[in-house]
Amino acid sequence: MEKFIESSTVKEFCEITKLMYNKGWDERNGGNISCIIDEEKITPYLTKNIENVRQIKLPFNVQELANKYLLVTGTGKYFKNIIKNPQDSIGLIKIAKDGSYYEILWGFVNGAVATSELPTHLMNHIQRLEVDKEHRVIMHCHATHTIAMTFSHKLDEKDFTKTLWKMCTECLVVFPDGLGIIPWVVPGTEEIGQLTAEKMKDYRSVIWPFHGIFGAGTDLDETFGLIETIEKSAEVYTHVQSQGGIKQDITDEDLLKLAKGFNVVPKSGYLEVGV
Repeated sequence: MEKFIESSTVKEFCEITKLMYNKGWDERNGGNISCIIDEEKITPYLTKNIENVRQIKLPFNVQELANKYLLVTGTGKYFKNIIKNPQDSIGLIKIAKDGSYYEILWGFVNGAVATSELPTHLMNHIQRLEVDKEHRVIMHCHATHTIAMTFSHKLDEKDFTKTLWKMCTECLVVFPDGLGIIPWVVPGTEEIGQLTAEKMKDYRSVIWPFHGIFGAGTDLDETFGLIETIEKSAEVYTHVQSQGGIKQDITDEDLLKLAKGFNVVPKSGYLEVGV
């Protein structure tokens, strides 16, 4: 697996994490990513005998993901260091056939393991794959303006979503399914994973109040773009509030025209006009 570091998969992963750090979303070791890698992208790098394979027991069984490969950020690893030393900060893991543990096939060279949020990621990969067979990526980050908005805006999914839809014209097009919101929960617990997975039945992005965004997508670009759009809209909201508040906005009628123009279906019941 030595040459896996030269793969387009690792290079793209490193570029995305660099972008996230530069945007201020992933200070220190804040945030985490896991990406399901299709087997055909792994096969060219596999050797018959991979040395020093470590097995890490999982807190619960994830047999639904048996034999799947995931590229994952490491626990306690700083995002700013990933692009400089990928093998130290990220790792390629394979879920065991019985779903009870994972094997580290590449990376995590200094004894590291996958992010402490891995159980949450795995729960949500399972959930999203039930909804979308093309699903591949879970991405969590501490998007600054979105976090700030959870302190100042009503934490109601419909109200929060509509505020963001109205801040930037293309937001409805990017996340017509809206945003899920869970209560504040201690990170790294099964509870936060379960609450988020329940929301992931209906949403690709879930707000963790006072903490950040948890997003899902079919690839790294799409998932990054989803979070980037949410955060841009929250930034516009921040500026609008600092300028004295909303005086006019995009109407529900205009949002409906936008939805029809781009052939998307807004979350049912969110617009006060017929769809």
